[in-house]
Amino acid sequence: MSFLTAENVNYFYQDGDYKRFILKDVSCTFERGVFYTILGASGSGKTTFLSLLSALDKPQSGKILYEDEAIEDIGFESYRRNKIGIIFQAYNIIPFMTAVENVRVAMSITDNELPQEQENVAYNLLDYMGISKEKADRTVNKLSGGEQQRVAIARALATNVDLILADEPTGNLNEEIEIEIVDTFKKLAHEHNKCVIVVTHSSQIAEQSDVTFRLSKGKFEQDE
Repeated sequence: MSFLTAENVNYFYQDGDYKRFILKDVSCTFERGVFYTILGASGSGKTTFLSLLSALDKPQSGKILYEDEAIEDIGFESYRRNKIGIIFQAYNIIPFMTAVENVRVAMSITDNELPQEQENVAYNLLDYMGISKEKADRTVNKLSGGEQQRVAIARALATNVDLILADEPTGNLNEEIEIEIVDTFKKLAHEHNKCVIVVTHSSQIAEQSDVTFRLSKGKFEQDE
């Protein structure tokens, strides 16, 4: 059984009789325990593809399958709430809440089974991400960009999911912090058996991943 699969996915904009394809007959498979990157220039469709994998949009034709079940059949909202963690370039955390409150909000909306001591779990996740208890109790707008992205990753992990999707997660960070974030993605895949898929335009990040898909003119090519 495949973990996550795109089957003949097409996404296009209709302009009269003309179809401008962003993705054309894209098929690929993702597995647990692997760190993937999707590499492409700006406007190549890589963020669109991530939106389809995360059920924030739907293809005009083709299917996204999670453990061989179409995500439409799972239900888009249920899939987003219970199957995936999403990390954005702009962090998308709640600025007036503390780091630990941001993590606990994510825990409160999932149907997945979580430990009873959720506050301790939230602190432990943040500690794993390098956020001390002192910083975990600060409002996130008082943390650095790198720290805010670590909070976002902890939040994505808090719902006990196996699929982590990230859209240009190091785009706002300096090179040193980028290396640390990429190392975290490696650990999540290799030590915790997560499927990690990162959209990026950075060949340096792609070189650190286990598998790279290159997106160009709506088509996918897999690097050896």
